[in-house]
Amino acid sequence: MTEPTTTPTGPEPTTLPAAADADAGANVNADANVDASTAPAPTSTSPTARHLWTRSRGLLIGLGILLAGATTLAVLRSDALHGALDPRSADPNGSRAVAELLADRGVSTRVVTTLAAARAAAAPDTTLLVASPDLLTLRQQSRLHEATTAGGGRTVLVAPGTWSVETLAPGVTADPAASRSTTLAPGCALPAARRAGSADTGGVRYSTTHLDVDECYSSNRLATLVRIPATPTPPTDTETGTGTDTATRTPGSGDTIVLGAPDILLNDHLDQHGNASLALQLLGTRPHLVWYLPSLTDSSAAAPHEQRDLFDLLPSGWLWGTLQLLVAAVLAALWRARRFGPLVPERLPVAIRASETTEGRARLYRKADARDRAATALRSTTRTRLAPLVGVPVPRAHTPEVLVPALSAHLHGDGHSLHTLLFGPPPADDRALTALADHLDALEREVRRP
Repeated sequence: MTEPTTTPTGPEPTTLPAAADADAGANVNADANVDASTAPAPTSTSPTARHLWTRSRGLLIGLGILLAGATTLAVLRSDALHGALDPRSADPNGSRAVAELLADRGVSTRVVTTLAAARAAAAPDTTLLVASPDLLTLRQQSRLHEATTAGGGRTVLVAPGTWSVETLAPGVTADPAASRSTTLAPGCALPAARRAGSADTGGVRYSTTHLDVDECYSSNRLATLVRIPATPTPPTDTETGTGTDTATRTPGSGDTIVLGAPDILLNDHLDQHGNASLALQLLGTRPHLVWYLPSLTDSSAAAPHEQRDLFDLLPSGWLWGTLQLLVAAVLAALWRARRFGPLVPERLPVAIRASETTEGRARLYRKADARDRAATALRSTTRTRLAPLVGVPVPRAHTPEVLVPALSAHLHGDGHSLHTLLFGPPPADDRALTALADHLDALEREVRRP
């Protein structure tokens, strides 16, 4: 501790320990003429509700804003994703409208959510629509492809990505770049596409190694709708949008349709362009339509050796972006750290009164609840000032065996009480700290008294 500084002008400030508590700084020696035996009035140092609110209101307001934003985002996303591609949902992203139109034409629609039900539904007189193929595990994809191949019906895959299309439709590959336009022209000989005309099929683009497929609605020479027959010979059934073909089909005579976007099936897009016509022709060739909505709770997905972890689910771009942000943060930290050199002591531009310094530092100790450090600073400073007055060298002022006997001889008092006062344990509460400051101040005045 250093000796408190004084201003060069005005009266000499009252000398106080440099690390007193705020209450101690306010009460000790407020008046130089107050008798040393007069105890200061006790004051409450416990934080009030107002103080607690002032200190924590910024954090509470920030948490409230964060919670409100998260709730709003969750509600908005919940509304946007509710009933997506569900033929029972009348929401904009639902598909109830196309199911009702198919019902008017004699096509029954049934929703299934498990792989077992989807496999059981594969039959020559059934169209199986897989709403979200990418939710299926590799094991589920293989089992579903086996069932659809042997079933002889039609399989419609809605916007399958790289993860699922190569298993569910072998020989078809998804391109990483999506179509720039959503509305595309047929550009193929498929009767259903020619009758429907332009439709909102723009999305995932596909390439295929098959030679006898129909590639329609191309974008930059890659198709967004691919029809793959199960046999090399052209299919004999007639695709119409106004009725169903109930001709007998043998196992293996079905086909697979890969659709790059779900827009033609959504309620709010069905009345645009040729979406309704294309959807009815693709889904209405058989009397039964099974709408498979893969569920994450399906027990068939529980294959530990094939489950994807979090990093497999994240696109590669996110991983590279995170790595770049981490490198940028490290470089920014190094750049900022190099700007700060060693600490340089500077003289204060103005003289500060000792009382102001004492009160300011006392408030810091009080805020940190550091009564032990405050008491140590008070005792150390007092010992340093008392040692020269009783003939003890300053370097030995903090040795109890030297300072306490010298003080006892000077005051003709009890050495035990002096040892407890100058070298005792830290005070237990703020009131004890204030009393310690009073006793140290009284001791110093008594030693200085002629």
